[in-house]
Amino acid sequence: MKVGVLTGGGDCPGLNAVIRAVVRKGIGNYNDEILGIYEGWKGLIKEGLIKPLGLNDVSGILHRGGTILRSSRTNPFKVERGVELIKETLKKYNIEALIAIGGEDTLGVAAKLYQDGISVVGVPKTIDNDVIGTDRTFGFDTALNIATEAIDRVHTTAEAHNRVMVVEVMGRHAGWIAIESGIAGGADIILIPEKITYVSDICNLIKRRHMRGKDFSIVVVAEGAKIKMSPESNEEEQVVQDMKLDSFGHVRLGGIGYKLSELIEAGTGYETRVVILGYVQRGGSPTAFDRVLATRFGVHAIDYVHNGKFGYMVALHGTKIEPVALSEVVARTKTIDQELIDTAEVFFG
Repeated sequence: MKVGVLTGGGDCPGLNAVIRAVVRKGIGNYNDEILGIYEGWKGLIKEGLIKPLGLNDVSGILHRGGTILRSSRTNPFKVERGVELIKETLKKYNIEALIAIGGEDTLGVAAKLYQDGISVVGVPKTIDNDVIGTDRTFGFDTALNIATEAIDRVHTTAEAHNRVMVVEVMGRHAGWIAIESGIAGGADIILIPEKITYVSDICNLIKRRHMRGKDFSIVVVAEGAKIKMSPESNEEEQVVQDMKLDSFGHVRLGGIGYKLSELIEAGTGYETRVVILGYVQRGGSPTAFDRVLATRFGVHAIDYVHNGKFGYMVALHGTKIEPVALSEVVARTKTIDQELIDTAEVFFG
């Protein structure tokens, strides 16, 4: 059987582990021919971006970050004749099934293509951990560990200089990295997209800390967090770098850390500094957890292909890998429940 595999959207630690697992089991157990589709969905639209993947091609890639297949944010439904070109390419290369590895945008395209008659299986990846239907996405654990280590390091310089330190982490629609790294790193305040935060409350919490002898504070904020000056304010703000939309309709977020630091310093009089982790969270080698999870996802994905479970995504439920319909996955984003928010707020201030 000829099976194509692609990686779409932002890169993420663990992508290569999935590719390796698909190739190893596909060739070793099913005698498949695996075709690597380069640069995401673009590889099925543009000529010359499809190459066979053999055992030697995936040797030694388990621990590597990024993706050997490269990636892009191409949306075939925004490209003229995009879906037609994909079908023509699949026919040309005799590709009988696709394994699409990606986050909400990539899986959204996969769901639409399945509705259009293409045999596709999804594999969830994103450091944001916001794909519904799975307890964890690979890449999240790596990003979480990087963010937690950064918060640990920031603590020492914050305490040495009696500063407020604002740490900005990724998280467009959901604040999983912010809240879990904040809890693990002992942050004093955590801002997430799921809950509007008032600058006046933040400043009051920091002032109370100083009144009881704590001369420094750590504030962790997700890039997609929304802030208001006070409960009486009508203006809600989400900081963006660029209002230009990508092919999936997203603006470019980032910079809320700088905005917040200015407001905190103005509202408290305390010296405030910013650390923006940015792409550091997405780079480098995956943790052991992410390597194992990504490997399990890849093995089950190729099994789904041969079991005819098209239109499904592999998902982690407890300790089991189980199928979830792509139509359910793209319906909404997995956000943080109130219980975890309540747990984090116990330690605010």
